Amino acid sequence: MEDLKRMAIFATVVEQGSMTAAARILGMSASAVSQQVRQLEAQAGLPLMHRTTRRLSLTDAGQRFYAQCAVMLQAVRQARAELDAERDEPVGELRIAAVLGLAAPLGRALAPLLHAHPQLRLQLLLDDSHSDLVAERVDIAIRLGELPDSHWVARTLGTLPWWICAAPALAQGRPWPSNPQALQAWPWMARNIGTTNNNSTSASTSASASASASMQLQHRHSGELVVLHTTPRIISNQQYALQQLCREGLGLARLFSLEVADQVHSGQLLRLLPDWDCGSLRISALTPERQALPARVRLALAALQAHFAPLALS
Repeated sequence: MEDLKRMAIFATVVEQGSMTAAARILGMSASAVSQQVRQLEAQAGLPLMHRTTRRLSLTDAGQRFYAQCAVMLQAVRQARAELDAERDEPVGELRIAAVLGLAAPLGRALAPLLHAHPQLRLQLLLDDSHSDLVAERVDIAIRLGELPDSHWVARTLGTLPWWICAAPALAQGRPWPSNPQALQAWPWMARNIGTTNNNSTSASTSASASASASMQLQHRHSGELVVLHTTPRIISNQQYALQQLCREGLGLARLFSLEVADQVHSGQLLRLLPDWDCGSLRISALTPERQALPARVRLALAALQAHFAPLALS
């Protein structure tokens, strides 16, 4: 490391034209700079500079040595500039992991940032099964619901309401339910977030839990509470699959407002009982560090918070 330091000092002396000028740049005394150059020459066993009271000039060996030192010094400066850019400007690749259904909302949240900074690249890692964030070099992981204990730093972005949805074709001429109790007469689909293993007791428990489902609904104005018990006709381990099946008119589903808002607005899906709150999930952003985040991560977090925070009012 001392050799690299002396090479950098030598290259700076050559660039500045004097020991004194180099000392000012390096924050050292002129005598300390001169001593470092002399030690470099002693190690080489060759003079690198001709010194007079008025000027410095390089020997042939010094000229060849400086060419290599200059390459090294430029590489160091470039590396430092890239680190500074990482800190101050949103450049490079931003890697975000999230569940499949969040692709479009994430695109909307980050579009202004991507338009404003053409050197920023985005890679979305969409997977309902949580991948190895370290192995995937993830900058931000978007998670829904309660978070397991982790060394990752969690920041709450907002809360994500559930909506009870159905495809228009499901009614087949019948009137839509006007109260929570009437929902029990309709076919339902639900997500099974449990795991399946080879243990017969666990498998039996999982199957039993999947056979029925309950949810609590609260009227937004009166505060009335209703607990709804249903037996799902369709069960899936993927929320996105439920959205697609719901669009096909196969049953009612409790879906994330964020994921289906476009489909509701376009009429592909209907939102039932909008005056009843059927719960919500916290949406969080996880990062590997709290301090010294690159600019691309800091600005992306700000964009995500600005986009998701108002959704709790949906």
